[in-house]
Amino acid sequence: QVHLVESGGGLVQPGGSLRLSCSASGTISNIYTMGWYRQAPGKQRELVAAITMGGSTNYANSVKGRFTISRDNAKNTMYLQMNSLKPEDTDVYYCNAEIQIAPRTVPYDYWGQGTQVTVSS
Repeated sequence: QVHLVESGGGLVQPGGSLRLSCSASGTISNIYTMGWYRQAPGKQRELVAAITMGGSTNYANSVKGRFTISRDNAKNTMYLQMNSLKPEDTDVYYCNAEIQIAPRTVPYDYWGQGTQVTVSS
């Protein structure tokens, strides 16, 4: 059984910062690409940022220069540092990870439960 748990969401004023964390636990052999997604009510879930096992990163254009994704492979944890937050960043943020639970098995996608980020004055 694998679990992803997000933390760090909350209410922040425009221009402020938040740091999200996502920790993976359970039976894990390897964690490949990890990513943060966000979704507003009635809209499709969209990729915010992704990071490979080797540390290569990819960002949505809307967050480039403001958000930084990172990971600590020893702790099975991923982070999203969000700076210069805007009201349009308000969403539920979800953690995603491609996880292999045993050697020579097919990796599967796992999702966290989501954490609310609200940017408002």
